[in-house]
Amino acid sequence: MDRRILSLLQQDARLPNAEIARRVGMAPSATLERLRKLEERGVIQGYEVRLDPRKLGLGLTAFIYVKAQDKQGELETGEKLKQHPNVLEVHHIAGEDCYLVKVRATDTEDLGRLLRSDFAGMPSVRSTRTTIVLGTLKESTRIPIPEENQKVSIA
Repeated sequence: MDRRILSLLQQDARLPNAEIARRVGMAPSATLERLRKLEERGVIQGYEVRLDPRKLGLGLTAFIYVKAQDKQGELETGEKLKQHPNVLEVHHIAGEDCYLVKVRATDTEDLGRLLRSDFAGMPSVRSTRTTIVLGTLKESTRIPIPEENQKVSIA
């Protein structure tokens, strides 16, 4: 039942509790209790609105590979990177680079300023490599919800 509720919420996080209850065939009070438990356990981490970045003047997407001088096991640079308002994602990665960062910018000039002033201004950043997105075929925050017969607990 939790999987069905989560699937509905991923499609429309604004769905009223009564409508979720109707669709899954439960009482609204029972559905609300399940939602509260999913939130308490951290399965549901929050509710967000999807915005069109182009309509907000942020039409350029880029992925930046960052090499950092962090000590073994430290994530100090990543912690600094994630605080930048144009940074959407920061991933600590294996391989030649330390972080993969997804950013939004108004244009290439804005991206250049971000790289020169903000990223290069961090003492621990040794180098960056940037890939500019020409077009996006899929961008989603929806998580595939395992079927009941798969041995994955959402508890």
